[in-house]
Amino acid sequence: MSDTASKFSRSNTGVGCMTFLTSLDQLIQNRKQNMPDGSYTATLFNEGLDRILRKVAEESGEVIIAAKNEGSEELKQEVADLMFHLLVLCHEKGVSLADIEDVLESRHQKS
Repeated sequence: MSDTASKFSRSNTGVGCMTFLTSLDQLIQNRKQNMPDGSYTATLFNEGLDRILRKVAEESGEVIIAAKNEGSEELKQEVADLMFHLLVLCHEKGVSLADIEDVLESRHQKS
């Protein structure tokens, strides 16, 4: 995720988090459209769905291991990696962050 880390700032509020996720989502879309040389994200798109799925599986396993370990720093790092790769997967499959937000909102309204 090195091509995104220094480009955005956020606050510790939920709103700041969503602002960052929206910015990250837009950056991922830009990477998919423009495929810049040297971009990790563009490389994932170039390598295709199977590569993206392997990364999601790998990061999912790392989240599980981190959750079993003491402390929260490793867990935060691994969840961030997983969220990034899930966003890449969603873009590969044509699912937007707004689509996911809609699903979460509709589930919240039902409960």
